[in-house]
Amino acid sequence: MNIKSLLLGSAAALIAVSGARAADAVTVAEPEPAEYVKICDVYGSGYFYIPGTETCLRIGGYVRYDIGVGDVGSFDGARSFDHQDGDDQATWYKNARFTLKTWTGQETELGTLKTYTETRFNFGNRNNYGQVSTTTDTAGVATTHLLGNPAGNKGVSLNFAWIQLGGLRVGKDESAFDTFIGYAGNVIQDTIVPYGDFDTNVVQYYFDAGNGFSAVVSLEEGSGVVGTIDSYVPHVVGGVKWTQGWGAITGVVAYDSNYEQVTGKVRLDVTVNDAISLFGMFGYGNDGDLNDDAANAIDAHGRGFYKQWGGNWAWWAGGTYKFNEKTSFNLQVSGDDDKNYGLAANVAYDIVPGFTVTAEVDWDHYGNFDTPTLYGNWTNANKKNSVGGLLRFQRSF
Repeated sequence: MNIKSLLLGSAAALIAVSGARAADAVTVAEPEPAEYVKICDVYGSGYFYIPGTETCLRIGGYVRYDIGVGDVGSFDGARSFDHQDGDDQATWYKNARFTLKTWTGQETELGTLKTYTETRFNFGNRNNYGQVSTTTDTAGVATTHLLGNPAGNKGVSLNFAWIQLGGLRVGKDESAFDTFIGYAGNVIQDTIVPYGDFDTNVVQYYFDAGNGFSAVVSLEEGSGVVGTIDSYVPHVVGGVKWTQGWGAITGVVAYDSNYEQVTGKVRLDVTVNDAISLFGMFGYGNDGDLNDDAANAIDAHGRGFYKQWGGNWAWWAGGTYKFNEKTSFNLQVSGDDDKNYGLAANVAYDIVPGFTVTAEVDWDHYGNFDTPTLYGNWTNANKKNSVGGLLRFQRSF
């Protein structure tokens, strides 16, 4: 056997073995293509399609840190007690908050189906100056302790959780008495003179004519001891708005079913130019049955769920001036029939996109009341005239 014959025989043997092994080879399935998240730009930036569905989802929120100093007015400053000698003294107001928000949107044969949720987590001091706690020892002897102003977790609050199909909205929201007509300016302390309560369950319908005219009807449950409905009859809010390039005119009327009282507000918004925007708002409500029980502090001060201000009428005015794309100045002044007055002014600066620092100064004056009440916005106030300041850091995403 020569070399050539040996090589030919070896090649034939290799071909035969390879053919046998090929017949027995295991087939590996091709990997399925990965389903990457798709951007959904129908409802604005930040939305994406939930994989395998036609629902668009957006997740956002903010982290906030507030530092307050000054008098115990709205919530600018705080007071506590010295741990060593018990002296009454001023201290910082501090609050850290994490807020988680979600939005969803989907087109259906009945219109756009939307949801919105907002949940807040807070840690800080509670501004419960003057409150006490009582402990009892094994002998049954009770001891009272001044609480001062301890910091701690403040619990979790569900601020929004609603479903909307077309113009119909149901769930947890803020009252249309405030949301439809608008909040009282771009200041932090916009309720030194309060303009209505907020938290409530709602069944409401929004109408938009598409030509600048819109309207709302809202059935509301209210919240709290004063505001929650006491029968099957809901609170009712109705509002109309006309919006044009120069601004808007809005009016809202609320029926408080607990006291059978009607309260209203009207508002004018004016866009002067790209840098200046102004607003003015006026509210009126008859105390009526709100004062039916002078022994009850809540009724004696004439405040239902909607007419939170003192006396029959109140007003709020202010505006915003944008120095540039990063810096703005915001101002609000307010007053009511009981000679309560407020002033709030701040400068907001965007250090980088999504991170804003706001420095605000606030002043409030208590009018006809000899001592501030425990209701409305005047909780824990300790002076007839109060001045304070708030420094806020907020990262929004």
